[in-house]
Amino acid sequence: MDFDVSDEMQTMLAMITSFVDDEVIPLEGEFLHGTPEELAKQVEVLQGKVRQMGLWAPNHPVEFGGLGLSMLDHGLVSEALGRSPLGHVVFGVQAPDAGNIEILHAHATPSQRERYLRPLVAGEIRSCFSMTEPETAGSNPTLLATTAVRDGDDYVVNGQKWFTSSADGAAFAIVMAVTDPEAPPHRRASMIIVPTDTPGFNLVRNVSVMGHAGSGHASHAEVIYQSCRVPRSNVLGAEGAGFAIAQERLGPGRIHHCMRWLGIAARSLEMLCDRANARVIAANGETLADRQVIQHWVAELDAEIRSARLLTLHAAWMIDTVGAKAARDEIAGIKFTVANTMLRAVDTAIQVHGALGVTDDTILSYWYRHERAARIYDGADEVHKTSLGRRLLGQAASR
Repeated sequence: MDFDVSDEMQTMLAMITSFVDDEVIPLEGEFLHGTPEELAKQVEVLQGKVRQMGLWAPNHPVEFGGLGLSMLDHGLVSEALGRSPLGHVVFGVQAPDAGNIEILHAHATPSQRERYLRPLVAGEIRSCFSMTEPETAGSNPTLLATTAVRDGDDYVVNGQKWFTSSADGAAFAIVMAVTDPEAPPHRRASMIIVPTDTPGFNLVRNVSVMGHAGSGHASHAEVIYQSCRVPRSNVLGAEGAGFAIAQERLGPGRIHHCMRWLGIAARSLEMLCDRANARVIAANGETLADRQVIQHWVAELDAEIRSARLLTLHAAWMIDTVGAKAARDEIAGIKFTVANTMLRAVDTAIQVHGALGVTDDTILSYWYRHERAARIYDGADEVHKTSLGRRLLGQAASR
């Protein structure tokens, strides 16, 4: 295992961290309290600066305008960008576009790449990923109810999706739909590109998450596909390969998420320490930092974050060296470990901030609301624990 960071990568990370601290974090006030229109203008200004620095789309393919970083290096970038909810957007590597770019690069036809992949990497358009349904278990995508029925040279898509993240303003969706209900369970569904201006694509609402519906990229939509007709040439990869492509997408995607969560955890710990050192709680000048319980919290969180970080870097290294399939145990382990570590860091930072922590005067309450789903999406904690535990017990039984 070699986690050495090249001199070039260290320079890039220093530039990114400095830019996030100096330019992106100060924009969080507009993010929390301003208008979407004004925020979009200011984000666009920062995106222009990132392009001038030569740091746009670092993990995306070089031939389409990115920097083509390895999984390990991109994980380090994602950690640095995760220090702010705006970090990934400003650098052009936000979900779900990042995952969609990976599968388009791997499975799209040349014409699909030119029409969808190139402008997506360039940041000229956005996309969304439409798999989750309100009436079927997200933990088992073989139960999908949305269908895409052949009709001549077209598919006709019908079904209801929700938590189609970033559908508001997206140019196209990658939709998971059943194309052959008689096939074996893992071969029933396909991934199909559906432009959002197609008749029958209906964005019903942005789903309110703990009181906030959001807008644009920062939203999760309910979408109804109603006799939505697209050419059969819009299928991604082979018909019936949807489940396999989804698994291929989700493995590396969990590295993206986990390293972003580690960025959140690290900044939460920094905010906790700053608050503890500054908050005077006694006439003699004693601060929260003088209390042993705070010292224990800081020590425990620091150890947990460093442990979770090493687990994630190891998983990224495994993906780079042996592939996501061979690294499935490592990927399953980091998903529930890092999510819970991040949420503990945010919750503890809120506790140390006191009443300030639950207001929107800091970014902590935003993370508390919107990152709670980390233990649910891309596979609930319990699913990952069950699958990992079953495999480990099976291996032990076969010895």
